[in-house]
Amino acid sequence: MEYTKDILGDGYEVAYISQPSDYSGEVRCAAVRKQCAGAVRAVLYVHGYSDYFFQKEMGDAFVSAGYAFYAVELRKYGRSLLPGQKMFQVRDLREYYADIEAALKAIEADGIEDVALLGHSTGGLTSALFVAERHPRAVSVLMLNSPFLAWNLPAVLRKFIVPAVGAIGRKLPWLPVHQPADAGYAQSLHANYGGEWNYSRDWKPDVMPDPDSGWIGAIDSAQKELARCRIDIPVLLMHSARSAHRGDGPEAYYSADAILDVESISKAGRGLGPDVTEAVFEGGLHDLVLSRPSVRREVMDVMLRFLAEHPGEHQKG
Repeated sequence: MEYTKDILGDGYEVAYISQPSDYSGEVRCAAVRKQCAGAVRAVLYVHGYSDYFFQKEMGDAFVSAGYAFYAVELRKYGRSLLPGQKMFQVRDLREYYADIEAALKAIEADGIEDVALLGHSTGGLTSALFVAERHPRAVSVLMLNSPFLAWNLPAVLRKFIVPAVGAIGRKLPWLPVHQPADAGYAQSLHANYGGEWNYSRDWKPDVMPDPDSGWIGAIDSAQKELARCRIDIPVLLMHSARSAHRGDGPEAYYSADAILDVESISKAGRGLGPDVTEAVFEGGLHDLVLSRPSVRREVMDVMLRFLAEHPGEHQKG
């Protein structure tokens, strides 16, 4: 596998991995890494929806603590996007398993056998289902940053409309599903609006694009399947203390989860398995590592402490 200098610079490298073509044609994923001399454990990050890996501060913090850091850019996202592809398109979250497995093989090729899997939002849902169904030996712990384990919708929509749209998606997966535009979350992040972060707004749009019915069905099916599974490795479940809601003032978007319902995350997450550690962060954003400095420092401290308390097999004894 050939790595080249990544757009993040500062020791980050990227390798592109071709995957078998799917219903939209040629696909690939990307493995981003920052190596750590002498590291015997790696953290593998899986990004969320309408997203890609740009959280360099997080990666640097893991490397400084002695972990090699990797991020997988899933097919049709960010670095992996190919001309003519519809961004973020998926019909079954299991399509991403091959991308995660490719990243795990890349880590193994670098001589590291133990991996902590870290997933954010839809990446958290995908990571949790991957571990529950595949549970590769290389994954010793699962860390979830505001995982999309449940819909942030009224009960009637969750119980009736979403399954109906998902059923349509099995026959008409390209059918767009309109959602109200809301740039509040982006405005709490990007430096152009007063946030702290510079990232590609082509790869992470201010307003999330309308998903199609196939995506709705993929998420709904994954959530239901995961609820029937059990994860036996240690799980760190992280989320904000509160959610922001449409109509809240601008300050709410700087100190709450503006995407998902934190109570639903908590309820679904606590049932993932017998060893779940829940961490709640006052003032946390949806992507906790993009929160205000004091909050994201706390988030990193919690993750590093969790890793230290749950060593891989090579670290025990």
